[in-house]
Amino acid sequence: MVRGIAHICIRVADLDATRRFYCDALGLRKAFDFLRDGRRCGFYLGAGERNYLEFFQRNPEEAISGSPIHHFCLEVDSIEQSSARLKQAGFAVTDKTMGADHSWQAWTTDPDGVKIELHEYTPDSCQKTGRDCLLP
Repeated sequence: MVRGIAHICIRVADLDATRRFYCDALGLRKAFDFLRDGRRCGFYLGAGERNYLEFFQRNPEEAISGSPIHHFCLEVDSIEQSSARLKQAGFAVTDKTMGADHSWQAWTTDPDGVKIELHEYTPDSCQKTGRDCLLP
């Protein structure tokens, strides 16, 4: 069962400008950073009790045609049950994997091609602990 929108992922040109806008101007709180090779490449901002905005630095050569929104993510009670329900309805879904944020995840696409991530939090999920997420 879907519990709510877990996050919306947005690819941005300037992480610092994005943080200033969302944190300093709008008042959202930083939940944790995404780190790759010791360098911040993204971050999570709390937008309510269990809702987040996820931002990643896009590559300078990466042109954004259309929306910079990469995907949205739904928090679910059970990846297995949600995946089975999608498959039973005739939709493709990836196998369950453990994400770098220590949350279970699977991916599907709606009929119009919108990427949807399914998240099942664990006790060690960065969303619950606030620890930075170390990316490979």
